[in-house]
Amino acid sequence: MIGLDTNVLVRYLAQDDAVQSARATRIIERHLTEDRPAFISLVTLVETVWVLDRLYGQSDGEIAAAIERILQVGVFVVQNEQEAFTAMVALKTGAGTFSDALIGALGACAGCTATLTFDKGTKRLKQFRLL
Repeated sequence: MIGLDTNVLVRYLAQDDAVQSARATRIIERHLTEDRPAFISLVTLVETVWVLDRLYGQSDGEIAAAIERILQVGVFVVQNEQEAFTAMVALKTGAGTFSDALIGALGACAGCTATLTFDKGTKRLKQFRLL
């Protein structure tokens, strides 16, 4: 198995650089298989969401759709896939940001009864408790 860095995943999703996007596409679409997948870490996912939002100006719906495609593709092994899915759903439904929802989902996975925060933006995420 190989790992994919954020820049490879972003080039594949954005298709914005003729040379690098073509190389990323070739690796992902021609060389990866379910028997030879690529690992995508949570850090890579969070960075990808940030880049698609801040640098490419994509909407939450567009970003959620991209993450959903990543989660559905059989050639990717996503770290904490279920928690990433929970975070994608929160983003897609407007319940919270991807990173906040991921923090809450990872806490719940670790056995936390709640994640304490001062961030009022997490009020729609059930895993958080405002201080």
